[in-house]
Amino acid sequence: MTKILSGKTAVVIGGSGGIGAAAAQALAAEGATVVVTWRSGEAAANALLATLPGTGHLARRAVVEDSSSLNSLAADVERRLGRCDILVNTAGYTRPIPIGDLDALTDEFIDDMFKVNWRGQFAAIRAFAPLLKSSGDGLIVNVSSIAGLSGVGSNLAYAAIKAGIDTMTKSLARALAPAVRVMSVSPGVVATDFVPGRDAAALEKVAPTIPLKRVATAEDVGRAISACATHLTYSTGSLIVVDGGRAL
Repeated sequence: MTKILSGKTAVVIGGSGGIGAAAAQALAAEGATVVVTWRSGEAAANALLATLPGTGHLARRAVVEDSSSLNSLAADVERRLGRCDILVNTAGYTRPIPIGDLDALTDEFIDDMFKVNWRGQFAAIRAFAPLLKSSGDGLIVNVSSIAGLSGVGSNLAYAAIKAGIDTMTKSLARALAPAVRVMSVSPGVVATDFVPGRDAAALEKVAPTIPLKRVATAEDVGRAISACATHLTYSTGSLIVVDGGRAL
């Protein structure tokens, strides 16, 4: 039986671990040929490729704050695979800083957070926009956070940047329609190593405060990303919250 994403190519920026890897797995399971990017985790990216169903998947290095790196990636994808139908933006980083510690939010830290977590996502979209438009049925999925809605997250800059990701999603959904849809998937607490210092004990403490009584897995978020491509085909500019009810 032909799978729903057969013949399509998906590029997962930051796909070597965590949510990116789960998204790659979910998209490949639906038949997509997947390109995962890595910054420093080449071994993890290659190990992921070996587990993906299907054939023709690629791992490539990309640095999101270096636009030339993303432009080269887009050119390589076009040369090797001839198309890009789905772009997933999962790359980023954060650091826990108490919300009231204004002095810890230095100009340098804020600028770097914005460069990696917002500008890099936009630069990836800009680089792949011609291929996505050529697809005629292109899709961009930006990974946001409920911090962008609540203002509460690992730090104030991170929350503000994720709000900016949601705004970018809405703006580009209008600008790139009808050839390309743009969606945000907004997780709550996820059991990955994304937030430094948030260990299993911290996750166990948070779980009872969530209506569904557990933290999300990377696979929960990966399935939501895949659903944007397979089931939510008349949605664009939308924010899909995957938080177990934490924001209620």
